[in-house]
Amino acid sequence: MSWDTVTPYHRGFREFAEAYDAFGFEDVHAGALPFLSPSPGLVLDVGAGSGRDAAWFAARGWQVVAAEPATALREEAARRRPSPLIRWLDDRLPALANVHRLGLGFDLIWLSGVWMHIPPEDRPRAMRKLATLLKPGGRMMLTLRHGPAPPDRPMWPVDAHEVERLGIDHGLALRVATDRQEDRGGRTDIRWQTVILDLPDDGGAALPLLRGVILRQEKSATYKLALLRCIARIADASPNVAREIGEDVELPLGLIALYWIRMFKPLIARGLPQTPDGRMGFVKDAFRALAPVAPFDLRPGASFAGPTGTALRRALADAAHVISDMPATHLTFANNQPVFPTSYGRIPRGDAAIDIGLDLLWEYGTTRVPLAVWQALRRMSAWIEPMLVAEWVRLIRGYTTRDNRIVTADEIMAALTWSEPDRDTGLVRDLVRQRLDRGDTIACVWSGRVLRQGAIDIDHCLPWSAWPCGDLWNLLPSTPTINQHEKRERIVTAGALAEARPRIIDWWQETYLSATPAIRLRFAEEARTTLPLALDRPHDVDDLFAALDFRRLRLLQDTQAPEWPGTSQANRL
Repeated sequence: MSWDTVTPYHRGFREFAEAYDAFGFEDVHAGALPFLSPSPGLVLDVGAGSGRDAAWFAARGWQVVAAEPATALREEAARRRPSPLIRWLDDRLPALANVHRLGLGFDLIWLSGVWMHIPPEDRPRAMRKLATLLKPGGRMMLTLRHGPAPPDRPMWPVDAHEVERLGIDHGLALRVATDRQEDRGGRTDIRWQTVILDLPDDGGAALPLLRGVILRQEKSATYKLALLRCIARIADASPNVAREIGEDVELPLGLIALYWIRMFKPLIARGLPQTPDGRMGFVKDAFRALAPVAPFDLRPGASFAGPTGTALRRALADAAHVISDMPATHLTFANNQPVFPTSYGRIPRGDAAIDIGLDLLWEYGTTRVPLAVWQALRRMSAWIEPMLVAEWVRLIRGYTTRDNRIVTADEIMAALTWSEPDRDTGLVRDLVRQRLDRGDTIACVWSGRVLRQGAIDIDHCLPWSAWPCGDLWNLLPSTPTINQHEKRERIVTAGALAEARPRIIDWWQETYLSATPAIRLRFAEEARTTLPLALDRPHDVDDLFAALDFRRLRLLQDTQAPEWPGTSQANRL
């Protein structure tokens, strides 16, 4: 049975907001205060209501993701608390699908008066979803409501022991469960209790599994390492393509095949064997015909025509078939079940031209990744990938030794280096010239200053040094002074990004979304692939900007790079 626990809060949003705001955070949450870190971090406020708690954290420097499914209540809360440190999201338990799409790990997860709204049969899933969002060493706080439910809102009994047991099942340890306290609103039949859970480690067996696959599983070729590295690359750079299916996420086999070809091209070009006998199941005429294509050009949003387009279609099909039949079948758990079950789809038909979009890449088939492994790859790729590459080097050196070849580790490392495009802004500069020739006005997105021909820099909104992303949405017009001296390699603050919002959106609309079909396709596919956008519905520039802010937050979390506060003192938040 489906229970509607959201509509009452949507209909009575104003009354609920007033009721929540009638009491201060420190009065309501006195039991949790001793367990809050004195250093601000990243907090997820689930069921954020009026934003009272979110505002308390933001005022103390915390970055806040506030998830509230009642639309009217969420909009009222955003109006009352217009802080750039609070990002409002439409999401709910038990799935929290939109939060998971962000790829963030939280220092604190905050559930104030939420757990009683979750039916008991959904609570194991809800706890699993919450646990996988915590960073190692992170903390979860729940306030439990004890007492009869009001007639207009579905609620179920809660118990601290049940919460503790569910937490243990998902790698969490009980820190404290307070005594039940009186209701602040004077309701004599209602009591409140605070339960705090900690995540002492990675919360699952993902890292031991990955270490076993990389270092201990038998390998008759480099294919298992290649599959795992392709998935790790997607988890790091293109996580938004994943679709959550129960306990797994699902990836398009076509994207894995695209990364597979990109990864093997330099190795094959240098004649480095990937199997003991040197034979490669997917290196056929189509693969060889792609020799003139630079590896970094094989990416979502790219287009190929003529013989190259025909060859890429065939090479993708060959690679997908080999991945499905070999590493995806033979890379297994201890019980011999595949770690990454893969279903080969069909060869997409079409003429010689090929536009590499997600819809096409899904047609080749699907690969499933256990959720715990996916989360580990997303958060720890900087540690996992070097281990993969080191083992790959070891295997290749073993293969070459059998052939009495002398190949240095440095030579192999050079071929295994993931190639990124040069820091090239030429296309965007051409678009700028075209707009100026038409008489358009172009402003610096950071200062608002009108830019003149010859005095325009193209800035990477999220800096290249922290994340080498040349996607169109990330390339913005700036004054040379700001780009080269003031902002340089720093990540823009939430306040500065919020102030620049109208100018960034105007730039996207007038430069990319009003350009040729090829530019519009590239802009759309790059955004769909690298930004946390919902893939089950169309999105507009407002969705895109919100996704950019979340990607900024994740980059800040991953790199701890310094921030740039913008050109206004008001942005120094």
